Amino acid sequence: MAYTTVISAEELSPRIADPDWAVVDCRFSLDDTERGRRDYLNAHIPGAVYAHMDEDLSGTKIPGKTGRHPLPGIGAFSDILSKWGIDSGTQVVVYDDSTGSMAARLWWMLKWLGHEQAALLNGGWLAWIRAELPSRSGPETRPPRRFELLEMPGAHAGADQVGRYGSDPSHVILDARSGPRFRGEVEPIDPVAGHIPGAVSAPFEENLSPEGLFLPPEVLRRRFEKLIKSVPTENVICYCGSGVSAAHNLIAIAYAGLGMARLYPGSWSEWITDPSRPVAQGAE
Repeated sequence: MAYTTVISAEELSPRIADPDWAVVDCRFSLDDTERGRRDYLNAHIPGAVYAHMDEDLSGTKIPGKTGRHPLPGIGAFSDILSKWGIDSGTQVVVYDDSTGSMAARLWWMLKWLGHEQAALLNGGWLAWIRAELPSRSGPETRPPRRFELLEMPGAHAGADQVGRYGSDPSHVILDARSGPRFRGEVEPIDPVAGHIPGAVSAPFEENLSPEGLFLPPEVLRRRFEKLIKSVPTENVICYCGSGVSAAHNLIAIAYAGLGMARLYPGSWSEWITDPSRPVAQGAE
């Protein structure tokens, strides 16, 4: 059985020694970019390799042109996946300690490159610890395998497309940031506050229970059907601050049985690099 959206700690536990299963720790903090690596080295799921958001899951930032976490080159990222021992027969499980908001990035990147057997650990590291499952310290590696990519057409959209779709009723743009950031009331990270005109507020935290677990698929389905109405899922574009937590909505949509939406990887931090792009504030 392949896991393609989420997996529980109890489902993962008996499989961590299986060489055809790869676990990737994606813990990362915007405030302290090395904290995730330190936490991984201190304790992690046995066998897990570590993915650094800036070094492994992002490309080179170009001031004034890209967002804070641009996508890496396909070839370079394929080499990283090969180094982690991932090939077409590998079941990948990703996790973090922030309810999936970081690990979702790697989940989406694997889908982008045609690897369907990728799932997010529901509840992440905290769920693993709560279940009193084993951990290990120190760095880990896996025997390398050859990752063969098959880039999925239409998996992501660029700024020009997003600009056109904002006023197109056949498309929906979902903003995964908090309501206050969407409305432009606060902006703790980027130099401009507000949202892309025409976007709909869809905070990723609302995909979760108070325990940090994904809501049941039928509940998520009702949530997103209300947000996207009758628009086909392939015409739904998700964004956030830098193209990371937006992938949480992509997982939730897929887990709800609605299919795969698209990502705007540059997200708000790229959108605002061009002063000619409009900015909206308040509720829409």
